[in-house]
Amino acid sequence: MAVPDFQSLMLPLLKFSADGEEHTMQEAREGLAAKMELSQDDLEEKLPSGRQSTFANRVAWAKVYLTQAGVLESPKRGKFYISDRGSKILSENPDRISIKYLERFQEFQEFRQASNKNRTQQVTHADDGDTSSTTPEETLEQAYQQLRDEVANELLYLIKGNTPEFFEKLVVHLIVSMGYGGSVKEAGKATRKTADEGIDGVIKEDRLGLETIYLQAKRWEAAVGRPEIQKFVGALHGQRAKKGVFITTSRFSKEALDYVGQIDPKVVLIDGADLVQLMIDHGVGVSSAAIYEVKKVDTDFFIED
Repeated sequence: MAVPDFQSLMLPLLKFSADGEEHTMQEAREGLAAKMELSQDDLEEKLPSGRQSTFANRVAWAKVYLTQAGVLESPKRGKFYISDRGSKILSENPDRISIKYLERFQEFQEFRQASNKNRTQQVTHADDGDTSSTTPEETLEQAYQQLRDEVANELLYLIKGNTPEFFEKLVVHLIVSMGYGGSVKEAGKATRKTADEGIDGVIKEDRLGLETIYLQAKRWEAAVGRPEIQKFVGALHGQRAKKGVFITTSRFSKEALDYVGQIDPKVVLIDGADLVQLMIDHGVGVSSAAIYEVKKVDTDFFIED
């Protein structure tokens, strides 16, 4: 099954704590995962940022809301147990616990009102209502991913609309920004056209020039197939080269992708989608429009020695 949304996890989390014992979040995640028969793929699913699992994030937010409603008690960091109110709720055998359900409690209403003070009327929040499927982090990261995708699409459009010479310069700037080639000036000299038609340039892998990487760049619309990669590999063999990077604005065929996994020298394929993601990651052709710093409570600060 897919990972349940955080509201759907509220009742299972409360039932998990029904024994009255103090539990850790790790125990809760393991218990709920087993109860819901989640697969390893489900548990490894990540938020768009890739920094946290979706399941762990949703269990954590289910616990936050239940705690704010006085249904769970959290006496110390990372631990919780069921409250008398929580036990009473379970005795009523509800079909579902949701944000709407928790709004019957004054403490939860006050928590929501305090949270709403900093919200603008123009913003629609995913945690409103009874059918929300996203936590605040998911909402923020989904919005971030959407903006990133829009930037990536615009970058690829602009690259394809520019000249081959511009593309070569772009490749140089990207490789240097990733830590290769020493400097733009040195890399620019190194990536001049070579006599071998299968190689567009040579660049240092490290600043000392102990290793070299051979480059091929194709500003194409059609997919790059295996024959083009074979030609590049043949050129690498002619140079006794061990490493090569093939960059294109389009994509690679399945045959090309399968081929590079079976050969020596090592060849890395960077398609248009990967190219623009690397540009964003390394600040090439983009600039920061705004920075939002997300804070969380430092619970250790409130623990007295």
